[in-house]
Amino acid sequence: MVDVDQWAEDIYSEMVEWRRDIHKHAESGWLEFRTASLVAEKLEKWGYEIKIGKEVIDEKSRMGVPTEAVLRQHEERARKQGANERWLEFVKGGYTGVVGILDTGRPGQTIGLRFDMDALDLNESKEVDHIPFSHGFRSINEGMMHACGHDAHTTIGLGLAKLFSEIKEELTGKIKLIFQPAEEGVRGAKSMVAAGVLDDVDVFVATHIGTGVPLGHFVCGNNGYLSTTKLDVTYTGVASHAGGKPEEGKNALLAAATAILNLHGIPRHSEGNSRINVGVLQAGTGRNIIPSSATFKLETRGDTSEVNEYILKNAINIIKGTAMAHQVDVNIEVVGEAKACECSTKLVDFVGETVKNVSEITNVQLLSTDCAGSEDATYMMEKVKNNGGLATYVVVGTTIAAGHHNEKFDIDEYGMKIGIKALAQVVIHSKRLSQHQTLV
Repeated sequence: MVDVDQWAEDIYSEMVEWRRDIHKHAESGWLEFRTASLVAEKLEKWGYEIKIGKEVIDEKSRMGVPTEAVLRQHEERARKQGANERWLEFVKGGYTGVVGILDTGRPGQTIGLRFDMDALDLNESKEVDHIPFSHGFRSINEGMMHACGHDAHTTIGLGLAKLFSEIKEELTGKIKLIFQPAEEGVRGAKSMVAAGVLDDVDVFVATHIGTGVPLGHFVCGNNGYLSTTKLDVTYTGVASHAGGKPEEGKNALLAAATAILNLHGIPRHSEGNSRINVGVLQAGTGRNIIPSSATFKLETRGDTSEVNEYILKNAINIIKGTAMAHQVDVNIEVVGEAKACECSTKLVDFVGETVKNVSEITNVQLLSTDCAGSEDATYMMEKVKNNGGLATYVVVGTTIAAGHHNEKFDIDEYGMKIGIKALAQVVIHSKRLSQHQTLV
């Protein structure tokens, strides 16, 4: 039997190379052309059945997809930056999901592991104390940066893929390694669920690194992710001369400003925390013109899906009501969604019992309710649980140089080694989980 600890030690330097290459070539949501093609290339090399592109991404369920021109531009950039030409053909149009399936040929459960691949729309620091800059792996794609650790997630997924291919004879059932695009903005998971990726999964684990959890600590189930909905709102009015004929104009900017003020006045809900935020407002073309268009971007969140729905319903009523009051047209587009997180207690306990044997893990926390924003792997978790399976969201602790979504974000790469060891043990010992999986 392979000594997993020693194996992880031996592959660590290679994992660092993978992570730094992915970091250097950061790609935002639905634009992960290079990353997806290289993931598929490695999975195929290690003997995995590959599902990719439209096989694993449902077109109608995609949200927040860039324009065709942007997609083509970044596909061409990926090609110049060394994307695998064969697999690049499968992810054209931004269908950048990849699933690697390892069938052991022996009876057992199907285990799904989710790893997100996308970067953030952020310019990475060029300060000399920022290690990716000083060590030559700062993102070369301006306006895109791995500032949340998804480069490490993808690397952990690849490391596990290589390990499982080498110990296939010691495993049972099937292993599905799910490499998801567009987690930022919670846009990608829903489309993979709609494509049927999770239909046969009995046990599901999503993973994040960092999020304020110290190096050596491991959270077996994080229930702190909020349900959320992301909206893009556009008001369309009528332009007019602000001095000569103001009465002929329909002021879209004023409608947007009125709506935004009222959105922040929605009463809170007694059954859980809620959030609402308008982060972008763009309107108008000149000081002497009644603005004919205004666009703003907002998000709602709630401790539970019910609380989020309450905030969302009120928000939509305000947006539509304001349009009527100001006699402008309105278009509301949902560009991202995620559910609240509720980990399966049985799986959380099993993970806790398993990872405590990893020597580098000095603290095992079963459940956390620390607020960590929102996460669309919750769609995958919900699908598996609704099918009678078990699901959890684990956090691998690591030291970070700056907060998530910060231009100087970086991780202690040693955390990836801990992640490999912990998740490998979970999969290797998963046959101990009872078949009676309705006991969540």
